[in-house]
Amino acid sequence: MSFLGQLDWGPVFGGYLATLFLAAAYIAIGLYVSVNSENQIISLITTVVICGLFYLIGSDTLAAFFGNKGAELMKLFGSGSRFDSITRGVIDIRDIYYYLSIMAAFLCLNIYGLEKIRWAGNPANTLHRRWRLLNGLVIANIIAANFWLAPINSLRVDLTQQNIYSISTGTRSYLSQIKEPLLIRGYFSPQTHPLLAPLVPRLRDLLKEYAIAGGDKVYVEFIDPLENPELEQEAGQKYGIRPIPFQTTSKYQASVTNSYFDILIKYGDQFETLGFRDLIELKSGRGQDVEVELRNPEYDITKAIKKVLYGYQGGGDIFATIDQPLQLTGYFSPDHQLPGELVSLKNALQELVEPLVADSREKFSFTSVDPESNGGAVAKKLSSEYGLQPMRASLFDRGTFWFYMVLAGGGQLVEVPLPESLAKDELERSLLATLKRFDNSFTKNIALHAPAPTPPMPQLGMAGRGPQFNALQEVLSQEHAIAETDLQNGRAPAEVDLLLVVAPENLNERQLFAIDQFLMQGGTVVLATSPFSADLSQRLLVAEHESGLADWLSHHGIKLGESMVMDSRNSPFPVPVERDVGGFIIRETRMVDYPYFVDIRTDGMNKDNAALTGLNQIIMNWASPLEIDAEKNGARVVIPLLESSAQSWLSDSTDVQPDFQRHGNLGFPVGEEQQKYLLGVAIEGSFSS
Repeated sequence: MSFLGQLDWGPVFGGYLATLFLAAAYIAIGLYVSVNSENQIISLITTVVICGLFYLIGSDTLAAFFGNKGAELMKLFGSGSRFDSITRGVIDIRDIYYYLSIMAAFLCLNIYGLEKIRWAGNPANTLHRRWRLLNGLVIANIIAANFWLAPINSLRVDLTQQNIYSISTGTRSYLSQIKEPLLIRGYFSPQTHPLLAPLVPRLRDLLKEYAIAGGDKVYVEFIDPLENPELEQEAGQKYGIRPIPFQTTSKYQASVTNSYFDILIKYGDQFETLGFRDLIELKSGRGQDVEVELRNPEYDITKAIKKVLYGYQGGGDIFATIDQPLQLTGYFSPDHQLPGELVSLKNALQELVEPLVADSREKFSFTSVDPESNGGAVAKKLSSEYGLQPMRASLFDRGTFWFYMVLAGGGQLVEVPLPESLAKDELERSLLATLKRFDNSFTKNIALHAPAPTPPMPQLGMAGRGPQFNALQEVLSQEHAIAETDLQNGRAPAEVDLLLVVAPENLNERQLFAIDQFLMQGGTVVLATSPFSADLSQRLLVAEHESGLADWLSHHGIKLGESMVMDSRNSPFPVPVERDVGGFIIRETRMVDYPYFVDIRTDGMNKDNAALTGLNQIIMNWASPLEIDAEKNGARVVIPLLESSAQSWLSDSTDVQPDFQRHGNLGFPVGEEQQKYLLGVAIEGSFSS
């Protein structure tokens, strides 16, 4: 199999080892059964039944009937669950000893059975009783050792290629910074959705790894809120953790189960919560089946730890590291126009901001504005500049109102999101989370240069066109302060940690000067650029694109090829295809292998680089090859990041529509010269302007 693709040898070795121990345990059971029967068929059937029971005890099908705690207990006794644990590539001394104990116990019984055959016909004596007693004590100690080893979870080796079942060095570095006790609490209900139940033990194992890595500074606990009313009340009121109704439907009945599937990370006065939406991802299986998998729990948990770690202030003073005045503005309609819940929320906001204003040392202020007053001048500004629109209480309510909260400071404008339940405690969390966005110790500053899309023209029935990076901004803004810039003034925004230039178009000398000088000052510049642009509005169209970066990149020894990489290893893409049926052209969309969507796996990634840690797959669309001038970059460190597969070729054609009639199943001609192409690179060192 290793000749067909990259193979992780950890699970392979684990699979063979698990098979060896499982077979040895089953053979020991078979030997004991054979000693007690003279019929081979009966011995076979009895052995199969006993081995099957050992396997079924820990199976997901049977364990699902007993809740989370019962399922975990049953998995400790199941040979199948232990087998799965080893075959994933993790060698745990507890799993190995489990099989050794089965072997030893049944071999002791086997020896005792042979001795009984030898004693057949002899009167019972003291020696026989000693044999029984000794055999029973040995077996009891063998079994008891399993319980003694159960709490020891540090004697394990992760053989997977990227140690995917172990805490990473990045996580350990954050845990080493902890000075105060860190609480990680899992809220899991015994009865939950059957697709979520198998994920609970995996999360428990991972959280226990955090406890081991964090030592006496990390406390991990698991609770069932339904059995702890006080903790359930605290979870709902203080942390916003509430049960989620999961609907299950079978052939015979439909039911709803209210279940907890949440993790709390608390450090000092800071906390973060992760719900099931943050922890899982859905994958479509065969037919109508849906597979539920953990997304990347270590990344999500460590990100939450990072947030509470950096957000924690010893005295709880959130304004200690905010060095700019902040203005919270509430754009509220009069009370008689607002729904009753929002009137209460407005009053709750007033109660929350009063102590903040008093403790802010004049760094925080609050004002309330009616957008419709003075002829609606403020409402027009909110609509035209910020895209805010009046709200409606329901779809059929003809009356409208305004209810927005906007926090401004240092040229940055952030909207305070409305809490889902409109409760005071959730509003407080939402407000504090927005305030942290302005904390320099909590966030890094990124200057983003991206083209502005063509504005929509509703009067002509035309939607906005051009590349839009709203999703990118939204993801980045979760942990960083984003400053949009057009670079027209010839410099990057002040106090920026990184300059991100995405899809630049016809950059002028001032903009190039801003990028160049930011690099000269020791800054980090990330460029995402291409000599081609794609238009997917009607049909697949790719045109030549002028970024304005070609000469500047060439000066630094980087050339972006005027062609696109096509790869036999690619990602499917829904492509419009035309069919000629008796002279009538039928246009339909098919999911086809699309060689312009290069599928980069781990063999095409530089896994030694931290930027690619944890990534197993990247899709690059209509990518162009990079050429690095070795002479110009001789004194610098050139780090290749991404490469296509060895079955790649180049195409300079802008016709990216597949033609299956001329070129078969691939839809495109295959190039004669196939090789790997560099698609991503990092260069470090000294640069000249």
